[in-house]
Amino acid sequence: MRIGIFGTGGMADALGTQWARHDLMVSGRSDPGPLAGRLGAATGTWRETAAFADVLLLAVPAAAIGEVLAEAGPLAGKVLVDCTNDPGLTGTPVASRIVTDAHVVKAFNLAHVDVWRMTPPVFGGRPLSVPLCGDDRAAIEAVSTLVRDVGAHPVHAGGLDRAALLEATAAFVIGLWFAGEDAQAILTPLG
Repeated sequence: MRIGIFGTGGMADALGTQWARHDLMVSGRSDPGPLAGRLGAATGTWRETAAFADVLLLAVPAAAIGEVLAEAGPLAGKVLVDCTNDPGLTGTPVASRIVTDAHVVKAFNLAHVDVWRMTPPVFGGRPLSVPLCGDDRAAIEAVSTLVRDVGAHPVHAGGLDRAALLEATAAFVIGLWFAGEDAQAILTPLG
């Protein structure tokens, strides 16, 4: 799979490291060279990375999404994985602010970046489940492959209209973590 990574921060690094067996290209608002070097990836402009990739990881701050996608150009037929959260909690979900002709899949936004550095992310003997929200079956399957590549379990959680629920869940759970609570303990185990 050819994966383009939009961004050079923690999520780009953590997920890119897990996907290094694929062909990778990195672009960023800061120099993508150091991250690309660690990943064995090529570097390119936003547009070059978009043209190269079958799947694009959108790992830039929420405020930069519009600018990045405008510079990337047309993305028809591409899969765009949105792992972003908006720390400002503007009330408008990030996923609904993405204007593109790509097939958007919301994923990887519920866990801290350090979880994506785990190989594999297993807790209490159970692999981490990753909810995926998207409207295109082939895009969901492509992202499911990437979820399995990190050692996690993909869960189709509905259409892209449900991405707002993932973002709200992230905001709620992250708030609990910062308050020192065990957010995982709020969900009852099955059986």
